[in-house]
Amino acid sequence: MDLGIDRQALVPVVQQIVSAVAEWIRQSGVSPGTRLPPIRQLARDNLLSQSSVIEAFERMVAQGLLASRQGSGFFVAEQLVASGPKGESQWYEGAEQGWGSFTDNPLGELKLGCGWLPDAWRESDDIIYAIREVTRTNTAGLFNYSTPLGLTALREQLLRRLTHIRIATSLDRIMTTQGASHALDLLIRTLLKAGDTVVVESPGYANLYRLLAFHGVKLLEVPRTHGGPDIAALEALLLVHRPKCLFINSLYHNPTGTSLSLVVAERLLQLAHAQDFFIVEEDVYGDLQHANCTRLSALPHEDRVIYVSSFSKTLSSALRVGYLTASTAIIAQLVKVKTLTGIGTSRFAEAVVATLLANGTYRKWVQRLRKRLSTEMTMTLQVLEDEEWEVFAVPAGGMFVWARPCVARRPQLQARARKLGVLLSQGSLFNPAGVHSDWLRINVAYAADQRALALFKAAGSTSTILKTTSV
Repeated sequence: MDLGIDRQALVPVVQQIVSAVAEWIRQSGVSPGTRLPPIRQLARDNLLSQSSVIEAFERMVAQGLLASRQGSGFFVAEQLVASGPKGESQWYEGAEQGWGSFTDNPLGELKLGCGWLPDAWRESDDIIYAIREVTRTNTAGLFNYSTPLGLTALREQLLRRLTHIRIATSLDRIMTTQGASHALDLLIRTLLKAGDTVVVESPGYANLYRLLAFHGVKLLEVPRTHGGPDIAALEALLLVHRPKCLFINSLYHNPTGTSLSLVVAERLLQLAHAQDFFIVEEDVYGDLQHANCTRLSALPHEDRVIYVSSFSKTLSSALRVGYLTASTAIIAQLVKVKTLTGIGTSRFAEAVVATLLANGTYRKWVQRLRKRLSTEMTMTLQVLEDEEWEVFAVPAGGMFVWARPCVARRPQLQARARKLGVLLSQGSLFNPAGVHSDWLRINVAYAADQRALALFKAAGSTSTILKTTSV
């Protein structure tokens, strides 16, 4: 068996053996139970050490591709275990509602309303390079637990970034987390208890609603307008209730794509002081900004605002690196909860992100990303206008448009989407009580796909709808 080992390749020899043998099993169509050539023979024929072949085969046993019999060698497993992307389902918002995968569609499913970038957009070479740099130059303590506040090198980079966007803080007021969801969970555990009341935007972040409900927190919803939370509605709620926190997206709000106006921001801070509540400002899409914007954390707030962000949306969700900044008193409490519930964050992942920030790679990547999203946003808005969709607001940036087809064409939309293999993020997902809504979150990074364009057209043309539904 010629394994085709390339000793100049960056892929380790053992992994090359695993890949070559797995490919041989698939291509040759050998029957389960077939005995593989002896290890000594494989090693001799391919100029390999026997230990490398043994390690590769042991890995394949762990993967369910091979079976080992004492004294008899290695055999093709009786029942191969599916591996790789085809053997698993990717998480997405609404999955638990049974929307399911479009396995019967030859093109697969298009997650038109998802909250992340397409895989094809990611510049993985930069991340791979950073991983190599980290493992080559920073091995001391790299695989130990991180410090309670997080890796100092990363927090120093975060301090520079926060200062650049005019958020006044210090190194001891910054704590890293495993993404923004982890930060929100820690804040809920620290600041709230079952039975407490908070204010959330509607529409808003679906996972936040579920997280708060899981902890027994009561939700009061305030409508999201073009410029932020509806101030009149919020003031009415405050006359009756004493909420502990307000959760808000300031920039490129999820799902409407709107951004906070200065007038609304200033009034929110006044109310937070007068009514004694905290504002948790989630800014996971803030790095996509390419225009002047208003952040509550950048305004004088006397520690009333807690800022949360992460690199999951812009860089990689697999790294799970997020952070928050708050008063030293709150940070001290958060550190205790963080240590108690998870011991710490990944020093390795944080070192990779710190490297990408320090060498300027992340900054250049985000600049390219902004331009690309801006182009897709313009195109998507034009298509929706041409097909007579209603748009809640024209976003100044980011990746979301909140839109719906005109009234007469909505009932057939779901059926048409399923036929095309398009997964929709329905408006009910972004309501605290799950109330039905015709609005849809559209991620412009996916909107140029032919399946999305076909859906926009089908929902925008009465004649097309009638034609397709009569077939």
